[in-house]
Amino acid sequence: MIYLDYSATTPVNKEVLDTFNKVCLDFPGNPNSLHKLGLEGKALIDSATEQIKELLNLKDKEVIYTSGSSESNNLAIKGICLKHSGIGKHIITTNLEHSSIYGPIGYLQKQGFEVDFVKTKNGLVDIEDLKKLLRDDTVLVTIASVNSETGARQNVEEIANLLKDKKCFFHVDMTQSIGKINISFDNIDLVSFSAHKFYGLKGVGVLIKGDNIVLEPLIHGGKSTTVYRSGTPALPLIVSISKALRLALTDLDSKYDYILNLNNELKEYFKQFDKVRINSNENCIPNMLNVSVMCAKPEAMQHALEEYDIYISTQSACSANNPVSKAVYELTNDEEAARHSIRVSLSSYTTKEEIEAFKRAFKECYEKFDNLTNN
Repeated sequence: MIYLDYSATTPVNKEVLDTFNKVCLDFPGNPNSLHKLGLEGKALIDSATEQIKELLNLKDKEVIYTSGSSESNNLAIKGICLKHSGIGKHIITTNLEHSSIYGPIGYLQKQGFEVDFVKTKNGLVDIEDLKKLLRDDTVLVTIASVNSETGARQNVEEIANLLKDKKCFFHVDMTQSIGKINISFDNIDLVSFSAHKFYGLKGVGVLIKGDNIVLEPLIHGGKSTTVYRSGTPALPLIVSISKALRLALTDLDSKYDYILNLNNELKEYFKQFDKVRINSNENCIPNMLNVSVMCAKPEAMQHALEEYDIYISTQSACSANNPVSKAVYELTNDEEAARHSIRVSLSSYTTKEEIEAFKRAFKECYEKFDNLTNN
């Protein structure tokens, strides 16, 4: 099997799984209990939290554990807007977000909130347009750091500096950037991410918020590890996400360079095909390479490669029902390219032998579809 869909989810790191299993077996107590077993569990959570803060260089931040990025995004967006509607009911976002951003925003629109979508250029937020959209009653700006289809990386540092003296809050969905690139948290109020994007287990994520920021909880019923997310703490998952994060950030620069070399090799390879358009540009991180195969429907190319036991993606799961990729269209302004896009996502686990096998299989699939369109 050749797995090239790491942006959808990653295989769990064995060390992370071993940690999860050990905590499951050796620490059975409820971390909210006051007896010895409970206190041992709480100590593990506190240690995991401190490790996450140290790894991400977090100052004056609270770490809230959730079930994943979708819950973190919902808690951030609903939690801020419902608690701080006194500031106003205006939200700014982009056309490049995950459905777990649009879902809560849609819910809030039914509660009377207004939404504006900032323009983009070459897949990046138009800062001047963002300035124009900001209003006295803007309560939230929510923008993902990296788009999940194209890899377009927003300049969140510049946006954060723009917003730092404004009344509104700034939320960044970092699901596709944590564990892949170095990124600053300065002047960002809320950050979401999920373990399964960096070789952790599915079912655990994080929302980071400023210590002085108050949210309206989604789940009520007790303090748990925080007043903002009730429920028995998922101790093994919490410990495992801190382990996964530490491993993902180890030698991050060398991993990035390795993936960049693979990405450049594939870009050069795709140039030989007349009906292949490379969509990811210099603003995109190398972990994702989005191309359009103009002679084949995305699903057809995906299933053709599957016959070789090679696995890629078409659009992200959040937009699979739309034949036109909004992310690719925003990047290319080319509707046909947006109808024919596929995503190859790479990892430091991807071997050069796998890339060579992918290239051979892709060529065979491409020639088959090209011949069909020419006949």
